Amino acid sequence: MSRLRLATPPLALAGCAVAVIACGSASSASVSSEPAAAPATANPVAVSPQPGTPDASASTQISFLGAGGTQVSGVTVKGSRSGSHSGVLRPYSTGTGESFIPSHPFTPGEKVTVHAQVTGGPNTGAASTSFTIARQYSPSQKGFPLNPGNSSEVQHYSSAPTLTPSTVRIRTHAKPGAAPGDLLLAPYQGKGTAGPMITDQEGNLIWFHPLASGQTATNLEVVQFGGQPALIWWQGRVLEVGFGQGEYVIYNSSYRQIGHVRAGNGYHADLHEIRLQPDGTAWIDEFNPIQMNLSSLHGQSNGVLTDSIVQQVDVKTGLVMWEWHALGHIPISESHNAVPKSHYPWDYVHINSISPGSSGDVLLSSRNTWGLYDVDQRSGAIRWRLGGPHSSFKQGAGTSFYWQHDAEWQPGGLISLFDNGSNPPKEKQSRGLLLEPNISAHTVKLRKAFTNPSRTLLASSQGNLVSLPGGTWLMGYGGLPDFTEYDASGHVLLDGTLGKNVQDFRTYLSPWTGHPTTSPSVSAKSAGAGALQVAVSWNGATDVASWKVLAGASSSSLAPVAAAPRSGFETTVKAPSGGPYVQVQALDASGNVIGTSSTVKA
Repeated sequence: MSRLRLATPPLALAGCAVAVIACGSASSASVSSEPAAAPATANPVAVSPQPGTPDASASTQISFLGAGGTQVSGVTVKGSRSGSHSGVLRPYSTGTGESFIPSHPFTPGEKVTVHAQVTGGPNTGAASTSFTIARQYSPSQKGFPLNPGNSSEVQHYSSAPTLTPSTVRIRTHAKPGAAPGDLLLAPYQGKGTAGPMITDQEGNLIWFHPLASGQTATNLEVVQFGGQPALIWWQGRVLEVGFGQGEYVIYNSSYRQIGHVRAGNGYHADLHEIRLQPDGTAWIDEFNPIQMNLSSLHGQSNGVLTDSIVQQVDVKTGLVMWEWHALGHIPISESHNAVPKSHYPWDYVHINSISPGSSGDVLLSSRNTWGLYDVDQRSGAIRWRLGGPHSSFKQGAGTSFYWQHDAEWQPGGLISLFDNGSNPPKEKQSRGLLLEPNISAHTVKLRKAFTNPSRTLLASSQGNLVSLPGGTWLMGYGGLPDFTEYDASGHVLLDGTLGKNVQDFRTYLSPWTGHPTTSPSVSAKSAGAGALQVAVSWNGATDVASWKVLAGASSSSLAPVAAAPRSGFETTVKAPSGGPYVQVQALDASGNVIGTSSTVKA
């Protein structure tokens, strides 16, 4: 149950702790080359926005995240302009803390101070934070330009004319040792309709969910949700300024939506990352353009900087449990992305992956600094950097990476990532890397590097590297869009590609069983001499072994006239006689009827 807590009388305010955004100024904030570090905190729990956050949302909640049984009381919140804020405390479904929801928004440019009491387990004592409210910038809602492809590389089905995804061409068919499962893709750009898609390892379509024009999907994965296998993916709009605005949706094995994950505090979920956790929480990222004076960096005095934000969200309640802003932690001097001379938003850091660690930390990948950052969840401080201009490690041969994606903790303290090596090109070919950092010795060495031996593949954007059962690795090349499975020695076990200019942010492979609640789709036409040509498919059904065709002079006089084993997504059956009315039954491996189409007239 929610508990109401009113703010106490005004609190004394200290000066700004971070030099990035000026307190009390009516103009756009100025930027220094080295933002001051966030002040140290002895909070018994992780408090968000964290102390020193320079660009919090005006509609932010105050999050208190601790161990099980954590409760919050005596919350006082005061804005330097907006005054005291009353609000409501709402608990997380995990029992690990609460969020204070202010009753009205904060004012852009003001500083906010927060004090509270925290009880429960070892997390007992006073908690506090102070942060500054950003002056938000509303980016153009113009979509990312469409890169035309090849119309011949689009799938078409007479029984399912609304399904027109990109083709999937297998160059190297699965060899012994390849991991079992189906390919999970989310093609967009090029020709064909965008949307999440599942195919078998021969490239045969299993399921496709077409999206409306202007909508894009990324990161289709099989996950566990509510103790059952489910599909999750991001969908929304990819803006011309280079990030997404949307949400993650969760579908069950019957392809019905059973949940969603949305960003909190007034932000939109970006397309880059989702980590659905067993405790019912999810890690996601957001991109946040704010007004900033960039003249000291030879940019615009009324410039725009795009910050990267990481949130841990309670899926059941939608509450933000933890929030981290790159700005205020990662100095802008670490960016390898040039400051625009125009008013175009400067994407200085570009966080593109999140991997929770086992010691109260979270590993983040920043594309535009060429660096990985291990962040302490309690304080928000950076424990160490790997790569980039200020690496905490002496890097061994082959361990440098550029414009990387998908950094992820692996067993034994190893780190996997997709090294784009471009854009602009810094390497001849994109690589999948398995790195071995030695935290105490501050060294890192290369354990494995995966490159395609038969083709030179240099991905300027996107991509991932996934550890599969049996010790194999699947690498998606994102913007190319190729995918390759490697064994532990780097030999190719499976290799394929989508259509020309199509992009697929990440590629996954996993077993999947689907039972759609829809009926099989059928089309029929005369094949001459009284014969019929029948085409049948069932989008998402994985248990169909064969098809039985029924036909008759009327819809009430149907009888079996032909049968055929299932062949790919759409099976074509020639019936020697019958009709003109046709119906098709789907049979499983035991010959049981598991689905029946509507009746059509040839």
